[in-house]
Amino acid sequence: MTELPPIIFLHGLATSGQRTWGDNGWLDLVTEADRSVLVLDIPGHGKEIDNREDATFEKTLDLIEKQLPNDEIDAVGFSLGARLLLNIAARKPTKFRKLVVAGVGQNLFSRDEKRGKRIANAISGNSVISDPESQYFSQLTNATDINKEVLLQLMESPIVNLTPELLSNIACPVLVALGDKDFAGPATQLIEALPNPFYLELKGVDHFATPKDYSFIDETLRFLDAEPSW
Repeated sequence: MTELPPIIFLHGLATSGQRTWGDNGWLDLVTEADRSVLVLDIPGHGKEIDNREDATFEKTLDLIEKQLPNDEIDAVGFSLGARLLLNIAARKPTKFRKLVVAGVGQNLFSRDEKRGKRIANAISGNSVISDPESQYFSQLTNATDINKEVLLQLMESPIVNLTPELLSNIACPVLVALGDKDFAGPATQLIEALPNPFYLELKGVDHFATPKDYSFIDETLRFLDAEPSW
């Protein structure tokens, strides 16, 4: 039997690899399945909390690429982590055996400037009490593994835009998981752009509940051939 590749995990904005994947049980499960894992952090988060030098979108892409193993990989990304992994997979289409992206959809193609401003204000300490999303990001960035200044620097940098043409370069099977209450949706344009997509709708799930959703965890492990043999 061919040995399966390591699984790369990449978190979203204002959290960390440990909080997203460790605290929600992902790492224990894939380890039980005898899969090796590599949990990466984005500048301003977790192990990269004080990395100002790479706190632009383009430099973050380069940072993540440099940390990847030389051989083929599987990968799971949530939100910003999913956006980054899709960019890398478009650049290096033979790098990935399988890819899972969650919490992304139409937001990859059109940017909500008002939402971005609200999130930046929340990170800066100017959250809106009546706005649950604003309050959520404010609470996240009060964690000890987050550097607010580096986060804001990253958010203010130009994003490398994904286009259907770029996404059409991705050769591997891609599982797109999106909650039916997620502001990032719909996933239609993303699915249509990918050559080999699989779609998982998470019923009753919003953006922030996605990483701990049992159906997302179960289907991802099945997709990546990483189910524990209990």
